[in-house]
Amino acid sequence: MKKTIILSLIILLTLSNCKQELEFTDFKIPQTSIRAIKVIDDNLLWFAGEKGKYGRIIDNKLEIDSIYYNDKPVNFRSIAYNGKNIFILSIESPALLYKIDLNMEKEPEIVYIEEGSKVFYDAISFFDMNRGIAIGDPTSSCASVITTNDAGNTWNKIDCQNIPEAHEGEASFAASNSNIAVFDSNVWFITGGVKSRIFKSENYGETWKVTDLPIVQGSQMTGAFTLDFHDKKTGIVMGGNWEDKKSTERTKATTTDSGDTWTSTEGTPGYISCVKYIPNSRGKKLIATSTEGIYTSNDAGYSWRKISDKGYFSISVENGDTFWLSVGNTISKLKV
Repeated sequence: MKKTIILSLIILLTLSNCKQELEFTDFKIPQTSIRAIKVIDDNLLWFAGEKGKYGRIIDNKLEIDSIYYNDKPVNFRSIAYNGKNIFILSIESPALLYKIDLNMEKEPEIVYIEEGSKVFYDAISFFDMNRGIAIGDPTSSCASVITTNDAGNTWNKIDCQNIPEAHEGEASFAASNSNIAVFDSNVWFITGGVKSRIFKSENYGETWKVTDLPIVQGSQMTGAFTLDFHDKKTGIVMGGNWEDKKSTERTKATTTDSGDTWTSTEGTPGYISCVKYIPNSRGKKLIATSTEGIYTSNDAGYSWRKISDKGYFSISVENGDTFWLSVGNTISKLKV
C-alpha cells in the first residue's frame, strides 16, 4: 500500500440560531462513509470508514490510506486508541481487527480475525494501554465479546456461559462506535431491536449482568443506539426509532447508580445515533447528534436544545470546546 497525503480542503460554514453561531471546518474523504472517529487532541484525529479507507487529520492536514483483504476493501465502523496504537475493526465476516502504527510508517497488522455467517462487530474501546474490549452481534446464544490484556496484540472471545443469553431479534447497532462505554474496570454495552437492554461487567468484561432499558423497542430499527458514562455511576443512553427519526417517544434515559436503574424523559430530541458527555462539566453538559441535527444539554441530559440542523453520525471529543463529527465522506471540526 502507498500512503496518499492530501492537503485538506477546508470549507468554513456558519450556522446560526438565536443565541449561537457555529463554525465548522470540513475535511472531505473521497469514496467512503465514516462512522469511526477518535480524537487524540485538538490537532490530531484518526478515522476509519467504508471501502477500506482509514487515516488521520494532523494539524489540519489529511492523510489517507486503504486496507484490502483478499483483494477486497474492508469496511470499518469501530476505532480505539490505547495510548500507543490505533485499532480499527471491520463489521462483517471475516471480522478483521487491525493494529495501526501512529506514524503510518508500518503496514497495518491483523491481530484478530473471525469468520461466520452471523459475525458482525459494532464497537471497540480500551480501559488502559493493556486492556481492551470489542462487542458484536450474537453468533450463538449471546453477544460477541472479545478482550485483550496485552495491549491489543492478542484477543480472546468470552464464552457465552459468562454472558446473559440474547433474545431473538436483539443486537447492537454499529451506528457510531458508541454503544460501548468503559470506566475503570467497568464496561457497559447496549442492544436494540426486539429487545433493548444494557449489559454491564465490573471485571473488564469477564462476567456480565443485564438490565432492561426504558427505551422504545420491539421492532428491528428501534432501541438504544448510543451510550456514555461520565463516571462509574452517571450515564446516559439514547436512541429511538431509526424509521421514524422525529418521534420523541422514549429516546433517552439516564442513570445515577451505575446502570442498575434508569429514568426516561420525553421531549426533544428524537432519534440520536451518538451522545457524549462534555469534559470538565461535572456530568452536566452533553452533546448529541444524528442525521436530524446537533443537540446540547446543560442539565445532565434531562432537557435538550437543538443548536444546528447540520446532521452527523458520530462525535468524538477530548476537551470542552472542540468537537469532531462525521457523516458520509465528511469529517467536521467544530469549535464552540
